[in-house]
Amino acid sequence: METAAAHPRPVLTADSVLPEDAGRAALVARVHDPEAGGPCVAAVRGGDVVDLTAVAPTVSDLLERDDAAEVAREAAGGRRWRLDDLLAARPGRPDVPHLLAPVDLQVVKAAGVTFARSLLERVIEERTGGDPARAARVRERVVRLVGGRLDGIRPGSPEAAKVKELLLAEGLWSQYLEVGIGPDPEVFTKAPVLSAVGTGADIGVLRASVWNNPEPEAVLVVDSRGRVRGATLGNDVNLRDVEGRSALLLSRAKDNNASCAIGPFVRLLDDGFGLDAVRDLDIDLRVEGPDGYVLQGSSSLREISRDVLDLVSATYGAHHQYPDGFALFTGTLFAPTEDRRTPGEGFTHEYGDMVHISSPRLGALINTVVPSEEAPPWTFGVGALMRNLAWRGLL
Repeated sequence: METAAAHPRPVLTADSVLPEDAGRAALVARVHDPEAGGPCVAAVRGGDVVDLTAVAPTVSDLLERDDAAEVAREAAGGRRWRLDDLLAARPGRPDVPHLLAPVDLQVVKAAGVTFARSLLERVIEERTGGDPARAARVRERVVRLVGGRLDGIRPGSPEAAKVKELLLAEGLWSQYLEVGIGPDPEVFTKAPVLSAVGTGADIGVLRASVWNNPEPEAVLVVDSRGRVRGATLGNDVNLRDVEGRSALLLSRAKDNNASCAIGPFVRLLDDGFGLDAVRDLDIDLRVEGPDGYVLQGSSSLREISRDVLDLVSATYGAHHQYPDGFALFTGTLFAPTEDRRTPGEGFTHEYGDMVHISSPRLGALINTVVPSEEAPPWTFGVGALMRNLAWRGLL
């Protein structure tokens, strides 16, 4: 990528980030409040954002309540901010109120290889060893030999086992095919607690990466009992060259400064927005480069290979508990292959790219790509949150 330089920030307004049916939605936000010296749990009500921290000191606490949606809609709150003012403020500045990622104590998990198209792209990364110059040639062979065999296959089924036997015989089996159509999905820890950035913030890509892309995803927000309580949007930034060299480099490819964006709000499940609505989500992506370049794509949860509750069950259960809940990226259908710079090498980010991830019922998550090394450092961790809440008399 080119040398980082100052690029214009996205101009965000309430109209540009709210769901299209925001008036019927129970929306939870987090706000950095300079007067409180830390984050506030808040509800979005029209053009206002209402402080609910006195009712629930963390989003994790709020989602443990059976009446979370009712609290978000009706509970008497404290301070109020105009949503437009919060969106106009630069994230990361300690002296101005601004939006944060809308999760806090939840562990940030991610499910990978949950769509056939992105599954093939992971196989291609592996076969090229992370070299984008080989991608087009390898893609042609992999799609020709593997693509049609994956259509409509249910992971872990006898049909999937037969496909595995055929691909093994042809020398084409892959660790990505194993988690894509095998009995067990890939679930990994995407980011440390409290490290995700919110809408309007910079999002980081390692300076050393030369082949990378955004991953627009639906994110489930799950409580300590394994119940899906809400959904939001996420960008599970992917360094294709790093992971393609070795799957053991997954942590380096996925977990870097500002490499996880979540937002703009958690939409709580209720009578008007249930799990079937989540299963029906369409997610759109638009990348606008500083040079006028535009990339567009979409992903639909209707095409996911495993049901969202199957992904939750693979994450939470007798084998693993999350006392503060977790946020679970559900994977993406989107894997850009069109050339941006060099013929045959596909898409990769340039610094200054504006990444716009949206869904009609969840709103829009908008971030600007910078080197991870130049994104605002992550300094407010669990210890800082506990000290801040204790100082405010909320613990």
